[in-house]
Amino acid sequence: MAAVPQVDFALDTYECIVLYPGAAGRALPAETVQRLQSEHAEHMQALQRRGILLVAGSVDGPARNPEPPIGFGLSRTGSVDDVRSVMEADPAVQAGLYRVDVMTFLCPAGSLEFPLAKTQS
Repeated sequence: MAAVPQVDFALDTYECIVLYPGAAGRALPAETVQRLQSEHAEHMQALQRRGILLVAGSVDGPARNPEPPIGFGLSRTGSVDDVRSVMEADPAVQAGLYRVDVMTFLCPAGSLEFPLAKTQS
């Protein structure tokens, strides 16, 4: 993790997940893409049920170039490596439809709430 900024208030630390189109995505048949997208959604829901994933969704990435993000999520496990590991187990990532990056996200303590994560825990 990069140096923690020196601020006069407390910070919360999360793992920020960013999904990008994968190298194999354009070459895969449409029915394979559809199946992998469904398996990806199931994987993400399972991570949320397990309490690993707080929130995740799509972003309007394809309008951006050259490296458009297509999805974003936040976790709070305390380990970028652990989150990267469970994200790399995503069937769509393994098949190359998506590629994933996980990094640390810092924000003022208490500034984010995840009511769905609380009700599913």
